[in-house]
Amino acid sequence: MPHLWLRAETKPMEHRAALTPKTTKILLDAGFKITVERSSERIFDDEEYTAVGATLVPTLSWKTDAPADAYVVGLKELPENDDSPLRHTHVFFAHCYKNQGGWRDILGRFGADGGTILDLEFLNDERGRRIAAFGYHAGFAGAAIGIDVWCQQQIEPAHKLGDVKPYSNEHELIKYTKARNREKFNPHFSRPAPRRTQKVAKRGSFPKVMVMGALGRCGSGSVDFAIKAGIPEDHIIRWDLAETMAGGPFPQILEADIFVNCIYLNAKIPPFFTREMLDGPRRLSVICDVSCDTTNPNNPIPVYTVNTTFDKPTVPVETTNPHPLDVVSIDHLPTLLPRESSEAFSSDLLPSLLELREPVRTRVWADAERLYNQKLAMSQIVE
Repeated sequence: MPHLWLRAETKPMEHRAALTPKTTKILLDAGFKITVERSSERIFDDEEYTAVGATLVPTLSWKTDAPADAYVVGLKELPENDDSPLRHTHVFFAHCYKNQGGWRDILGRFGADGGTILDLEFLNDERGRRIAAFGYHAGFAGAAIGIDVWCQQQIEPAHKLGDVKPYSNEHELIKYTKARNREKFNPHFSRPAPRRTQKVAKRGSFPKVMVMGALGRCGSGSVDFAIKAGIPEDHIIRWDLAETMAGGPFPQILEADIFVNCIYLNAKIPPFFTREMLDGPRRLSVICDVSCDTTNPNNPIPVYTVNTTFDKPTVPVETTNPHPLDVVSIDHLPTLLPRESSEAFSSDLLPSLLELREPVRTRVWADAERLYNQKLAMSQIVE
C-alpha cells in the first residue's frame, strides 16, 4: 500500500495542508501509511492527525528519513537555497511548467537526483478539467483583500494596508469586510472586535469591482465574496471569454475601482492594459492579480514584477497620474481561509489519491508523470 508523507510547508504564512485530518483518516482506513511532519504553522494541530492514527515526525525530515518509495505530499514550493537530494516522487504545485522564473533550476534538480514531480496543477479529469483546485477560495480571498486595500485608500491614503492575518472561517472574514467598508450594508450588524486598528470607510461609498474570468472557479469565488460583502449587483462587473474575444487592451478596466484578475493563463494573450493607459484618466486604484503569473513571460498585467505577501500585501504602480494604484499579487491567497480551503481541496483530491493503490498508475497520475518527463526534456534543451 502507498506511503504518503505530508511535509511541513516552509513558505512564510502558509497555513494550508494538502491532507487534512479528515482525508488522512479515510486514507488510513483504506490501508495507506500516512506520515505527517510536525508544523506550528499548519491550521490543523498535530494532535488532530495523531487522533486519526497518523504518525508524527520532525519538520522537514522527509529529506533524510522518508523511504525512497514514499510520495512526499505538499502544496507550495520547496525550501529555497536547499540542495537536498530530490530523489522522491513529490506531489505539489511546482510552478515550473509555464517557464516561470527558475523553472529550469527546479526541473534540473529533480532530473539530476532521479526524482519525479506529479504536479497538482496538472491533474486533470477526462474532460481536461482540474480534479482539485484552490481556485474558488483564491478568488474569494482575492476579492476580500482587494476591497480591504480600496477601503484603506479611502480612509488613510498616506498609509498602505498592513499585515493581513488568516481568518478562522468565511463568516468572520465577511463580518470584518462589512465593518471595514460600510456598516450600512447591514443595519442590524454589530461591528466585531477589531483584528487590528480598524476604521470604517465613509458611508455611501461602493467600489466598482470588475472580475476578469468571472465564470470560472476563481472568478465565481470573487463574485460570491463581493455579493456576500454587500457590494450592490450593479457595482459588480463580470467579464469572461465573450467580453474579451476581440483581445486587449481593454480601457473599460480603468472605469472600475477594483480589478480582480482570475483567468487561467495557458497561452500568450494581449495585455489587459498598458502602463501608458494607466498614466491617463482612470478610476482604477486596486489590481488584485489572483492568477499571479508574475514571472510568466505572457503575463497580461505587465505593470508589476514581484509577488506581494500577507505582511506586505501591496506594491505600488508608478504612474504619472496622481490617483493611487496598488497591486495585490499574493500567490497563496487561499491561506486567508486555511481550514475551509484545505478541506475543500483535499476532499476533491481524495479520489485520485485512493487510485495510488492500483498496481499500475491510473490515467490521472500517468498523465502527470508523462507531462513531467516532457517538461524535464524541454529544460535540458540548450537555447
